[in-house]
Amino acid sequence: MAEININYDNFEEEVVNSDIPVLVDFWAPWCGPCSMLSPQISEIASKYEGKLKVCKVNIDDELKLAQKFNIMSIPTILLFKNKERVERHTGFITGDELMAQWEKYL
Repeated sequence: MAEININYDNFEEEVVNSDIPVLVDFWAPWCGPCSMLSPQISEIASKYEGKLKVCKVNIDDELKLAQKFNIMSIPTILLFKNKERVERHTGFITGDELMAQWEKYL
């Protein structure tokens, strides 16, 4: 499954009401570390299809969502499970390192 682009209008439906855990990547097209992380986020989406939903939020287009989650630096990745945010990581991290920490939620 490909990543889902999230906006303020579909956030609750796609993230909060998801029946599986959701990884949300807050990024911007001008962000170098975000560009380095993007292919790894795509790999996570493929590898964990059916067990993890992967969503992306472009903070330039969705300032309201970035403010709601106090996103001050990017990339910031949030993990939601059972309608709650359970993890947060800010800054570059490899996809393998990220999932080694978060796989317990799947």
